[in-house]
Amino acid sequence: MRPVARTDCKFCAIARGEAGARIVLEGERTLAFLDHRPLFPGHVLVIPRDHHETMRDLPADLLAEMFADARRLAVAVEDALGAEGSFVAVNNRVSQSVPHMHVHVVPRSRKDGLRGFFWPRNPYRDEAHAAEVQERLRAAVKKTPDGGTTTPNGGSWL
Repeated sequence: MRPVARTDCKFCAIARGEAGARIVLEGERTLAFLDHRPLFPGHVLVIPRDHHETMRDLPADLLAEMFADARRLAVAVEDALGAEGSFVAVNNRVSQSVPHMHVHVVPRSRKDGLRGFFWPRNPYRDEAHAAEVQERLRAAVKKTPDGGTTTPNGGSWL
């Protein structure tokens, strides 16, 4: 059985409230916060609160919960930030800078400069900019209580 948290894990410290992060979505078993080295402002990481290193380690119901949150945030980055779409990704060990399962939700626009997997980082202008993006995403998440399954015209994506 995997430990609930590790004392040496940055994301476990965030989940415990012992390390700072700009939280945009809080679930009972999940948490989402702004990446501190974003590809673009609004780049969010979704994590399980309990420590699981990779997707393989996650219980199936938690995997479903994390991706429901990722879908909800993909809608939020479009609504809050005017993104044309999003990029959703998971690294398992290779390129995983923190060995704690996390899903990247990155706002995208055509001709935004991302090509393949060479990704220059585009930081926040300052703390005020990060706080503004955080609040805009939090507000957009609150407007999608169904996890983003409803289309703008009231239909269903499902």
